[in-house]
Amino acid sequence: MLGGAATVAAAPSASAYPIDCAILLCLAGGFPASAECSAAKAEFIRRITPWPIEPPLQLWNCPMRSSGGISVPGIGADGLTDDVRRYRDGIEIYHVQMYYHKRGGDNEYITDNTVVGEYQANGDFRWVGASYQHGPAWLAEASGGTTYTRTIGGCDDDRPWRVGRTCPPSQTVTTNDHMGRLRGVFIRYQDHSGAYHVEGVRY
Repeated sequence: MLGGAATVAAAPSASAYPIDCAILLCLAGGFPASAECSAAKAEFIRRITPWPIEPPLQLWNCPMRSSGGISVPGIGADGLTDDVRRYRDGIEIYHVQMYYHKRGGDNEYITDNTVVGEYQANGDFRWVGASYQHGPAWLAEASGGTTYTRTIGGCDDDRPWRVGRTCPPSQTVTTNDHMGRLRGVFIRYQDHSGAYHVEGVRY
C-alpha cells in the first residue's frame, strides 16, 4: 500500500529497487528530500525532456507480480493494485509540440499542435490528440500563459441578428493562451495527501 506518508517513510531505501519502483515510491511522497528521491526525480524529469520523450513512470520495469504466475489478491490484470494504479493514472502529461498565437490587425492566427499522454488499462502508454488552448488551466499556469473565461452567444452578442430570429444560447468557455511561440512538456501529479505538483520542460 502507498496510501500514506507513514507507508512511504517506512519503505526500504528507494535505491534498493529498479528506478521505476523508486519513482513510484518517491512520487507518492511528493519526491521528498533525499538522495534516493532526488535521483528518482531526476530520471522522472529526464524522461519528459526532449528527445526522446518517454513515459514518466514505466511500471512494467517495476516487478509487482508474484513469481510462477500465482494470482495475488488485489492485483489487477495489469499487475498493479488499485492504489498504485491511482498514482499512475493521476499523472497528467501534455506535450505542446507547437502553440503559436499571432495577431495582425483584425486577424489572428493560432497554431495548436498538442498531444496528451495516457496510460491504458493494460498498462501501455500512448499519445493522443489534445489542445493547449482548450486544455486544463494548470497547463497555462505551468507554461507561463494565461487562462481566459468569457461568455459567448446570447442576446448580448454583438453580431447583428435578423428580426424574428432567436438569440443563440449563451455559454461560458475557458481557454488558455500564450502569446508568441510555445513548445514544451508539462506534467502534473498527485502525492499521497492529494496535493498537486507541476513540472515543465520548455524547449
